[in-house]
Amino acid sequence: MSCAICEARKEKRFCPAVHGRICPQCCGEQREVSLDCPSDCVYLQQARQHEKPRRIEDLDRTALFPEVEIPEQFLYEHEHLLGGLTYSLAKSVHLNRGLTDADLISALHAMASRLETLVRSGLHYDTATTNPIQQAITAELQKAIDKYREVEQQHLGYTRLRDSDVLRALVFVLRTAQMRTSGRPKSRAFVDFVLSQFPEKQSMIAGADEAASRIVTP
Repeated sequence: MSCAICEARKEKRFCPAVHGRICPQCCGEQREVSLDCPSDCVYLQQARQHEKPRRIEDLDRTALFPEVEIPEQFLYEHEHLLGGLTYSLAKSVHLNRGLTDADLISALHAMASRLETLVRSGLHYDTATTNPIQQAITAELQKAIDKYREVEQQHLGYTRLRDSDVLRALVFVLRTAQMRTSGRPKSRAFVDFVLSQFPEKQSMIAGADEAASRIVTP
């Protein structure tokens, strides 16, 4: 029988994305490009094991906020904030299983851009998006930030989290996402990484503590 995609080469493997059998070449060429590959596909998992990690030096530096410096000490001092942001992304995915790496990266970049403008100039420059998916993700991210400040207020009597700290945290998560994604249009490698930190819906306090120690090492 012929491949369900190219209809030319011989089929050799079952593709859960098309619910049919395809050839290895189409599998390799169309994986996470035209095919919505489920995370449990054995061929996708095998491909990820053999793919070389994306190096930050090879990425578009302009999209990674190169002027934002993130000292190693910052990661340990704000591990709960990083965990909270990771949790918010996982929650977004739990609510919308169709999200891709590109959706999460787009939301992180948009939010970091607004924070960078605020930190650099003091201006609240809000480029409201009409994309409901991005709106939902950024709303969850903002909830994590507000929760962090609320806990600080309760325990310290004031909040010491600065906007520049939030910017660093967002940029760190964004850089992690860019290194973990395959870069293909339908990639969910970073999505799966986030879900591995929060496989089930957990409380913000318990979940953030656990995930924070993992995300600080991309």
